[in-house]
Amino acid sequence: MALMPITDSMFLLVESREHPMHVGGLQLFQKPDGADGDYLRSLREDLLKNTEIHPVFRRRPAKPVNTAGYLAWSEDSDVDLDYHFRHSALPQPGRVRELLELTSRWHGILLDRHRPLWEIHLVEGMQDGRFAMFSKIHHALMDGVSALRHLQGTLSSDPYDFGCPPQWIIREQSHERHPRRPRSLLEVARDSLKQLAGLAPAAFKVANEALRENTLTLPTQAPKTMFNVTIGGARRFAAQSWPLARVRAIATTTGTTRNDVVLAMCSGALRDYLIEQRALPDDPLIAMVPVSMRKQSDTALASGNQIGAVLCNLGTHLSDPAARLQTIHRSMQDAKRIFKELTPVQALLLSAINVAQLSVSTVPGVVANTCPPFNLVISNVPGPRQQMYWNGAKLDGIYPASVLLDGQALNITLTNNGDNLDFGITGCRRSVPHLQRLLLHLDTALAELEHATS
Repeated sequence: MALMPITDSMFLLVESREHPMHVGGLQLFQKPDGADGDYLRSLREDLLKNTEIHPVFRRRPAKPVNTAGYLAWSEDSDVDLDYHFRHSALPQPGRVRELLELTSRWHGILLDRHRPLWEIHLVEGMQDGRFAMFSKIHHALMDGVSALRHLQGTLSSDPYDFGCPPQWIIREQSHERHPRRPRSLLEVARDSLKQLAGLAPAAFKVANEALRENTLTLPTQAPKTMFNVTIGGARRFAAQSWPLARVRAIATTTGTTRNDVVLAMCSGALRDYLIEQRALPDDPLIAMVPVSMRKQSDTALASGNQIGAVLCNLGTHLSDPAARLQTIHRSMQDAKRIFKELTPVQALLLSAINVAQLSVSTVPGVVANTCPPFNLVISNVPGPRQQMYWNGAKLDGIYPASVLLDGQALNITLTNNGDNLDFGITGCRRSVPHLQRLLLHLDTALAELEHATS
């Protein structure tokens, strides 16, 4: 039995039927040349022979799962791989629409706490000949960044590499040639005291930026929107890709970052969607933008949660796409500047302040009677920079599926995938109608940005 960090145990503590706390991802693949009708069945059977399971994929909450299970992990010595790695087929006609409906259903179902907290679904029956894989793992085990790193650890840039492992066996990848010496308890304690001693000046600096300089977006500035309501457990999921070159060209022309342009795409799409729903507030929407606190030297097997949070003014009150982009650029610049001037512990504490209200969002009446700390989460997770393959199958898309909370009925997460940006949009089925319309609005917003900045 191993104790779990408080940041990880919180994801188990707040989980309920209405709030599944797992992250997921939908991957699309083209079958290799010459693949026959038994390709997926044979592939699954071969992968199930890999029974050397990494400890991360053996972890389940300690028994009893609703008391000790919030505090410690047990290691399952007999993982039922046939349960965790499933073979499914789409209903006819096997369009992407049917795939997304099935993915939406899977993403809304809780993981079994009496087993290791992960599932992988291998999906056949797509009318275009491709196949899909939907995987999900509990946020207590991995955040979105480490989950995507795990996935990349199973892929290869070689289309003729047929030895790619399943996700429960990850190729070890380390950027460090010489492993670091483990730190002693005294060194850890001394560093912690130094960090704590710097909290007071850090708090003064943040307060000065927010109150005097008026450059920092605060969790008190978000308006109430149709996304900031209590949610149910059912989910909708939508996904689409756009060429990275289009986003890069706008960033180069305007002197902004690619992430700024992505946020401006989302801003334009949200503005059009809310106008369509007759629900656009007068004040600009505020997005929480997760920032990875992981080091580049972290391996693909790094688990747990190391995520900071900055708030961004999306400028949705502005009708001019170029003006929205500049508002976003300034907001993100100010937030990043503050983060760079803080130590990691101080940055995490500032992040905790930004999201603190979510910890009481499940208390009856809180969401209905308070303003939200932010309106939605927009996350840009690093993905593969080149064309990748899995046992000869060409990777066509990686579409992240994230968590929702009371008061946060919509989440937009994207990742780069070779020459594309792959967007995954997760919404509460009850609270966000016609979720797929956001894909159309994202496409329109990108075209408007190109026109406004050309």
